[in-house]
Amino acid sequence: MFKQYDNRRLQLFAVVQQKNKEFLAKIALSRLKYRMYGDPMTNAQTNMIKQQLRTGDVLDEKILNLYDLLPRHEFVPHAFQHFAYSDMQIPLAHNQRMLTPLEEGKILQALALQGSETVLEIGTGTGFFTALLSRLCKKVISVDYYPEFTTHAQQKLKTHHCNNVELATGDACRGWLEKAPYDVVVFTGSIESLTDTQRLQVLPGGKLFAIIGKEPVMQGQLHTLQQDGKWHGTVLFDTSIPPLIDKSKPKEFVF
Repeated sequence: MFKQYDNRRLQLFAVVQQKNKEFLAKIALSRLKYRMYGDPMTNAQTNMIKQQLRTGDVLDEKILNLYDLLPRHEFVPHAFQHFAYSDMQIPLAHNQRMLTPLEEGKILQALALQGSETVLEIGTGTGFFTALLSRLCKKVISVDYYPEFTTHAQQKLKTHHCNNVELATGDACRGWLEKAPYDVVVFTGSIESLTDTQRLQVLPGGKLFAIIGKEPVMQGQLHTLQQDGKWHGTVLFDTSIPPLIDKSKPKEFVF
């Protein structure tokens, strides 16, 4: 009986040893791949900067450095982390989407933030664009309609030491009068048109970015309020993105 027991122990020991060898072999292979090819996410991040941002005329080194420092994949939903550096609008809950890296970069470059501005962001989403803004201005006030987006963003922003961000939850499609006016206002979802209420929340000399239009034709537009009170608008890019939630808008009836 003891002999059979010893044999079973030897067999079990042999199996464990084989499993350990396989495990160690996998670790060694992973380390070899890392030495040969580098970290896949880091490579994707570098390629995004070279092939999307620089090719798309986002050439401000300050902005490019931000994309190099902030890990975009840590903000996106887990199921889409492998697409974090792809040229696509990553799907979010509630039929929302992230802007593409190039769209984000073009907005930041056009805003030309100097570091002294208070920025209102309408549509926090994952918090990644919020983090980018926070590195370029004095303060960001970011509002999202969905509480889970605010909670997720708060966790990520804290992890990455974005301490100059104030988050709020609510319907801010018409703006956020509570802290108005602002140096810069950014709408990250689409709106059909700009209203006087939205414009009035921008200080003279300030800027407002919004994606304006209806499917299938939308444009990312930058509007600057000049010191004489006149607005000057510029089209940055064509795109298509879901609209911001606007509970004050009357529902449309479909016959």
